[in-house]
Amino acid sequence: MQDFFTSIQSWSPILGVVLVVIGFALRLNPLIVVTVAGIAAALLAGIDPITILSTFGTGFTNSRSISVAFIVLPIIGLAERFGLQQQAKRLVSRLATLTAGRLLAIYLFFRQASSALGLTSLGGPAQMVRPVVYPMAEGAVARKHGDYLPERVRERVKGHSAGADTVGLFFGEDCFVAIGSVLLITAFVDSTYGLTLDAIQIAVWAIPTAIAAFLIHGFRLLRLDGVVERDMKAAIAEGWTPEQEEADQRAAEQAALAAARESEARA
Repeated sequence: MQDFFTSIQSWSPILGVVLVVIGFALRLNPLIVVTVAGIAAALLAGIDPITILSTFGTGFTNSRSISVAFIVLPIIGLAERFGLQQQAKRLVSRLATLTAGRLLAIYLFFRQASSALGLTSLGGPAQMVRPVVYPMAEGAVARKHGDYLPERVRERVKGHSAGADTVGLFFGEDCFVAIGSVLLITAFVDSTYGLTLDAIQIAVWAIPTAIAAFLIHGFRLLRLDGVVERDMKAAIAEGWTPEQEEADQRAAEQAALAAARESEARA
């Protein structure tokens, strides 16, 4: 019997993963699923409830700064409410030579350079991509192809806008010595392998990788204009029309407005 309980304890992390997979497959609330899976795995491992609560509290205290990003969301919402996206589109429409691919390549350089200097908070999907970068890239495409674009084109531009931000941050931040990822690498190597590894060594050897990432992804961004051109031709060949897209977007806006009013009425 003792061997049976020992076997269960050794398999407790796997059982926790199984619970997470089942919860996600059933489309339950991710926060509840992960919390329940963590508690269940800890109980099966023989950890007492007080220690579990203490671990949750310590983790929340150590990572409470993550929630600071939510403070800027109301400001971004107000800026969008008063026409930030429309102004971004108007700005890019005046720059005839600035295409979507060139714009995103410039933003990739800015994001990577600022991250290499430790200024990682200057960009981000919520602060920069959604309210500024994506509307400007979409405006550059709309200047050539019209205000109403096929969904595949809008989604492609949206994905490349987010990708430029992510790649720039991911490969740029490691070039700065006082960043969390670099300090984590040095601490892990020192504690696990007993080697003395300075943060400056990680930062220096991250520079060639950052340059390669900029060249590769920058080339992909510059190809975006040609890809959008092919997507437009394919959509037109399939029978897509700007008039149909305009009608679909207006119908979607009316449906969203009706749903919001219904939700307010229920509340």
